[in-house]
Amino acid sequence: MIGVTGASGAPIAARVIETLRASGLEHAVILSGGAAAVIREELSIEPDELLHGTPTVYADSDMGAPIASGSRRTRGMAVVPCSTNTLAKIALGLADTLITRVAHVQLKEHRRLVLVPRETPLSAIDLRNMARLAELGAVVLVASPPYYLHPKGVGDLVDFLAGKVLDHLGVPHHLYRGWREGDK
Repeated sequence: MIGVTGASGAPIAARVIETLRASGLEHAVILSGGAAAVIREELSIEPDELLHGTPTVYADSDMGAPIASGSRRTRGMAVVPCSTNTLAKIALGLADTLITRVAHVQLKEHRRLVLVPRETPLSAIDLRNMARLAELGAVVLVASPPYYLHPKGVGDLVDFLAGKVLDHLGVPHHLYRGWREGDK
């Protein structure tokens, strides 16, 4: 499952969703209201264009969705990008949207939860929330660029970050080459 919130970073979410769709693996996307605005701004497309071909799409307000239950088995969830507001709600156990409810389910069921905050600088509150979530078993994957891979452009950075998200969900991909992978 992929949750997309209103933080900057829509290109990363788009690459994760595109790769999952191409993989043929069953997946669902939850889109917050703020995410729709960021998709329009950063990708210059409508959210429906990004989600076209996605097997299952839920509104963030759909608290009755099957994925809101712990009895629905999943591979895990990534929230990409993850706003600091959403991060705080998850850290505090507030499950007032489908994204935060499903994230809570991942934690309580000891399933993989990957959160991709894309904010700078981080406040002490943000850092405490990230530490709390890491202690609870979530992966806090801050959207930090990998300069050691000598990216040729923003697309290479997006592919790396999307690949890291997929790595943590156990989804095979060919989005980036690891550190000295293939060197002799």
